Amino acid sequence: MFLLDTIEIDEVIPYVKFACDIEQCNGACCTLKGGKGAPLFDSEIFEIERAYPVIESLLPIDHRTTIERYGLYEGTPGNFTTMCVNDQDCVFVYHDGPVAKCAFERAYLNGQIQWRKPLSCHLFPIRVDRGTFTRLRYEWIGECEPARVKGERESFYLSTFLRESLIRLYGKQWYEYFEKFCDDCRSSMTSEYTP
Repeated sequence: MFLLDTIEIDEVIPYVKFACDIEQCNGACCTLKGGKGAPLFDSEIFEIERAYPVIESLLPIDHRTTIERYGLYEGTPGNFTTMCVNDQDCVFVYHDGPVAKCAFERAYLNGQIQWRKPLSCHLFPIRVDRGTFTRLRYEWIGECEPARVKGERESFYLSTFLRESLIRLYGKQWYEYFEKFCDDCRSSMTSEYTP
């Protein structure tokens, strides 16, 4: 574990090569089985409630029915998550052919809302754990193998892939410090590192 400006960094993060390949994985991170949706910061509840009327028409009928019956999210302060449909799809997912996509992100990219999507989704496959220190943890899932293959092929690191989301969370100055830290870690490697 590395400590960077009071934030713990999972020691594998600087070395992981990763670049989403949505045409290969079909947006699997939005449709993982298990019943728990994307973790939410408490401040994001307001954003979800404000954006929902804009994205509602993008969602499949069973997703809208789930929202009407159970709500937009579940949990308690400090432990909110998005709601899921049938213990799998995030309730804010729509399908573009076989690919699961985020309705919030679609509305954001179309200029309809100012909030892109939950930070935990934007940061994936990094998770933010909170304790004595905030910890950035790499979450390995088999469904992301296409992203690891593409990252390896293109020599594209996770730290670069997540530039926009990390700036959104911590600001540009922190990100530049983090990216230099990751570059320094990779430069100091004496042998091939496989996370």
